[in-house]
Amino acid sequence: MKLKDIIWVLIFCLITLLVAIPLTRTYFDGLTTSYPYLMGFIKTSILATMGELLINRIKRGSYFSGTGLLYKFIVWGFLGMLFVLIFKMFSSGVYAAQAANLLPSIQNETFVARLLTAFMISLLMNLVFAPSFMILHRITDGYIELGEGKWSGIRNVKLNQIIDRIDWNYFFSFVILKTIPFFWLPMHTITFLIPENYRVLMAAYLSIALGMILTLSNTSKKSKKNGD
Repeated sequence: MKLKDIIWVLIFCLITLLVAIPLTRTYFDGLTTSYPYLMGFIKTSILATMGELLINRIKRGSYFSGTGLLYKFIVWGFLGMLFVLIFKMFSSGVYAAQAANLLPSIQNETFVARLLTAFMISLLMNLVFAPSFMILHRITDGYIELGEGKWSGIRNVKLNQIIDRIDWNYFFSFVILKTIPFFWLPMHTITFLIPENYRVLMAAYLSIALGMILTLSNTSKKSKKNGD
């Protein structure tokens, strides 16, 4: 393990400890309640960018080998703000729909009742919001990559260039039909079982986990092909 790897792990552990230690967790809760959008930006931009760095390290051997890291940091921040709104909308909407007998519910305070509600929130969010979000994220990444991480290049990129370079077969056959039911649906069910102040943070951690899983999987497949 190199020095940069140790630094990455230490930063990751430090962020986790800020939430785990009671004193700093109190400040975290207060800031998240008082400034939800700002904290959504900060939490998601930092953790998701750390995920981007880790993917660069696995794929290319260097943390800073990717393109347009600063722009990706900003994009992740705004996506974090979007998560704050979307999580609230779907959780509140499902509770309202259950109260109106429009969705199945269990009328008690047991874990099974909370699990059913969390599952319904996750299911509807992943059916309605997740595909459009994933397309949006690919488009923003496309602008950054085709623009070579420079504003002068990004502003000259055309939308049709990005649409043409997206592998839509892979997007629908794998990203939509596999990661949503087998990863995001169960993981977001867990997300909506935890307190509201930690849900966006959980989503950021999950983005790191999925990114690492997919990168390692792709790296393994390429190694096997090269071996053959």
